[in-house]
Amino acid sequence: MCAMLEVNHIFKTFNPGTINEKKALIDVSLSMEEGDFVTVIGGNGAGKSTMLNAVAGTWPVDSGSIVIDGIDVTGLPDFRRANLIGRVFQDPMTGTAATMQLEENLALAARRGRPRGLSWGVTAQEREVYKERLKKLHLGLEDRMTAKVGLLSGGQRQAVTLLMASMQKPKLLLLDEHTAALDPKTAKKVLDLTQEIVEQDHLTALMVTHNMRDAIAVGNRLIMMYEGTIMFDIKGEEKKKLTVEDLLRKFEEASGEEFADDAALLSK
Repeated sequence: MCAMLEVNHIFKTFNPGTINEKKALIDVSLSMEEGDFVTVIGGNGAGKSTMLNAVAGTWPVDSGSIVIDGIDVTGLPDFRRANLIGRVFQDPMTGTAATMQLEENLALAARRGRPRGLSWGVTAQEREVYKERLKKLHLGLEDRMTAKVGLLSGGQRQAVTLLMASMQKPKLLLLDEHTAALDPKTAKKVLDLTQEIVEQDHLTALMVTHNMRDAIAVGNRLIMMYEGTIMFDIKGEEKKKLTVEDLLRKFEEASGEEFADDAALLSK
């Protein structure tokens, strides 16, 4: 079976040859099967978001290749990968159009990648589909479909972004610390919703997080990064039994130093 995502020996250096040179990714390889939900943890500057951005096509890699569902996307810019990827960002303001109505945002997501005609209105049939999808969020948003998205709370907005990103069942769902800007209660709700959507639609998902507990609790596989490399990759029964203390110990054994990321340690 062909892997859904193949990252093969990618390298990325920012500001090469200058005093600010930073080797962000060093020979990173990762293979994900269809239906895998991989969480990525690591300290500041470990390479988590750089890897996610490389997969998304936000910036090109220096060498190596990235293949999504058998398609080599290495040389393609982000907009050329958009029909394969759904993405939810850390900032709840990023994934939606604030001045447009909720139903209009959903229509944009539903029609993504399709030829656009002259008519823009949302049909009654589409409205019913969106209503049913919104009901599943249990946030009462099905009764606010004509509200401007900018009026929603951060948590509501992030839930809508999640719905939009997964609406066309992308080959790969990228979650870039998508609960980090939310309060703990709302973050838990959005995370539970994420798991629900990934399982229901049998999506392949890659989630970057600072929260060790979330990284352990969510998904079927956990990757820890350090200084641009993947330190270890834990799956199956080993992941189910994992604790935060185990993770910290593994990090210290592999790196020879203590894990020094306040955000991750505070979220233990």
